Amino acid sequence: MVGKESIGSKIFNIINIGIMLLLCVVMLYPFLNVIAVSLSNSEHILRGNITIFPRGFNINGYSYIFKDPFLYSGYAHSIIYAAGSTLCMLTFTSLMAYPLTITDFVAKKFFAIFLVITMFFSGGMIPTYMLMRSLNLLDTYWVMIIPGCISAFNVLMFRSFYQSIPADLRESAVIDGANDIQILSKIYLPLSKPLLATFALFGIVGSWNGWFEALIYLNDENKYPLQLILRKYLFTLSFEAGSGSAAMQAMLSQMKMDPKNIQMAIVVIAMFPIMLIYPFLQKYFVKGVMIGAVKG
Repeated sequence: MVGKESIGSKIFNIINIGIMLLLCVVMLYPFLNVIAVSLSNSEHILRGNITIFPRGFNINGYSYIFKDPFLYSGYAHSIIYAAGSTLCMLTFTSLMAYPLTITDFVAKKFFAIFLVITMFFSGGMIPTYMLMRSLNLLDTYWVMIIPGCISAFNVLMFRSFYQSIPADLRESAVIDGANDIQILSKIYLPLSKPLLATFALFGIVGSWNGWFEALIYLNDENKYPLQLILRKYLFTLSFEAGSGSAAMQAMLSQMKMDPKNIQMAIVVIAMFPIMLIYPFLQKYFVKGVMIGAVKG
């Protein structure tokens, strides 16, 4: 028979629930406020009295955004960059981490030390730009994919997870005649779904939200990711509205909207794909974030 819950335990649960609810409010309020502003009438936006519910109903900001052809190209390029960089990251990280778990791999210690060194020292932005230029990667799709293929931290985390897989499985496969590629693809990777899903989520979100690399390496606007389109709207509309541009004021007056309608609308549009992906990867996320937390 389970004993009654102590008073101290009840107090702890109440405080814990209260803190969790407070955190939910703190995290959800900005998100709901952005949606509310994107759908509100301009007069309410000017008064600044919008919280988490729209005041009035105005979808002109979304109509204006969806007329921009760069929105669709930005979406397509962001999907290409996110999918390509994440797939390459998972592939090459797995290939590099696997040999570091083999006890008889003679260069294992050298590569492990080499990886750790790169975590503390890097060339910096200017040498990296010069490297991309010398490789003729500037203003190409590859410049948004190749640089993120290998991360020392990711390799070490993959190695830690692979080391938790019993070595007997590999030894049995070797006895049966399997080579290392077969062992990695048919044993290690299927057992690493939480790991792969977690780092896939991190990779997709990081690439989707990234804009600085595109700003530096891309000159062709037709190759811009969605985040640079978002940046253009945020800065251009704020500047033109603040400077009193007659053309901008006339357009906004004709469409009965405020610059924030457009700005918040594109923020919502940019967030939507990540919100769509996350529920499908959530079941693996809890297992994946515990990687390396317990040593056997």
